[in-house]
Amino acid sequence: MRRRLMYVALAAFALLAVGASSTLAARGGQQTYIFNGRLLADAGNSSSLYVDINGGNKPALKKLVGQNDQQSFAVGSGTQFLRWSHGVPTVVPESNLVADDVVSVQVRAPRDYSLAQIESTQAFRVADRGPSPGHAAKPLWLLIGSLNAPAANGKVNIHVQSGNWLGLRKMLGQSLDESFSYGNRTIFILWRGGVPTVISPSQLKVGDRISIRVRAPRSYSLQQAEQVPANHIGDHEPNTPS
Repeated sequence: MRRRLMYVALAAFALLAVGASSTLAARGGQQTYIFNGRLLADAGNSSSLYVDINGGNKPALKKLVGQNDQQSFAVGSGTQFLRWSHGVPTVVPESNLVADDVVSVQVRAPRDYSLAQIESTQAFRVADRGPSPGHAAKPLWLLIGSLNAPAANGKVNIHVQSGNWLGLRKMLGQSLDESFSYGNRTIFILWRGGVPTVISPSQLKVGDRISIRVRAPRSYSLQQAEQVPANHIGDHEPNTPS
């Protein structure tokens, strides 16, 4: 019985992570496809990006089954180009993207679209991490929720509503109101209309939707992970589970 209850609890937390996005998809039939890879040519001001794909989210990878890993994606005036450097995103012109950069192409399109139809749909965002992005040595803990109180004394307290699998699994049996640490190296990003701005902890507002990213060993308890200063804290960050 105890094991069955644990499975039910895990399923409930998993539903929290995907519930909202599934609901939106059911309403409009839309799905976010994320394709990761390296640019095969300088972007310039072209209407297409040529990418050697080596990963992506599950919907994107399903569409790639049996297909060539070198694909072309439509971009245009509705596409936002972000350049990430040392954890800080900056909106840049398309021409800043050059061959061999590691990119993530994000497209919203109907679930029943073919790969060709998805590629002809203008990407809404392309994130560029340069030619040699670092690889994290520790697993990502992602917890998302509403801010309970102003950030102060190196602590951010949120009412947890979602997160990634690791974060939610560690939340089992814990209070939904949790306090996480930040330090001098923590990056705070405010998103408005999809545009990121670096802010200070004091600019976080009570009730805002906050995403907290911590890099910590998988073996840590939630309490141990909460003592590790977060790498990144986002305010109204887009495309995170809700």
